[in-house]
Amino acid sequence: MPRHPGRPATLAPMTIYLGHGASGSPATVAPFVDGLRRLGLAAEPLRIPRGEATSVAARLEAGLPRDRPIVVGGHSFGGRVASLLAAGGRLAVVGLVCLSYPLHRPGRPETGLRTDHWPEIRCPTLLLAGDRDPFARLDLLRGAVAHLTDGELIVYPGLGHDLRPVAADVCRRIAAFLEGRLDGRVRSGTAGADLQGGPAARSGPLG
Repeated sequence: MPRHPGRPATLAPMTIYLGHGASGSPATVAPFVDGLRRLGLAAEPLRIPRGEATSVAARLEAGLPRDRPIVVGGHSFGGRVASLLAAGGRLAVVGLVCLSYPLHRPGRPETGLRTDHWPEIRCPTLLLAGDRDPFARLDLLRGAVAHLTDGELIVYPGLGHDLRPVAADVCRRIAAFLEGRLDGRVRSGTAGADLQGGPAARSGPLG
């Protein structure tokens, strides 16, 4: 991973694995993977197979590193799977990043929230969501994040389930969050000016 000139790493970087949504592909998360790399972070797309979330998480777990700390995350279903990996406790997950977490079925929060495993998530967790996302009614999402051990929510006014229009800002906020929580362990060298956020509302840290 290339480093920013004149900014040596203080600690060895770790990889951020980002999975795509149920109807997406690694190309769907490419704007975020590429953006994180431009900020000096080691990021890789994670191909998400089809299937039920718990079984998909078990399949992915077998292929992820067990010998070093990692950060997991993803968009929509990919973020849900990543949260199950973080809750499982069998990998050294030190950070979780969820883009447009599918809190409930689109427009149907009465069918139940997908947060039963959240109390088992012990690592710092960042959620980024549009306030018009049909998969996550904002008041319910804010209430759920408050029950995480170390959770933070970033809200983008006027956006729905797709955060690619603000990918650059999303990446800056992910970098700043991990930098603050993990004491630079994910960074291979980034100037502080790169971490300034854009127009979004922040809730947190909570927990």
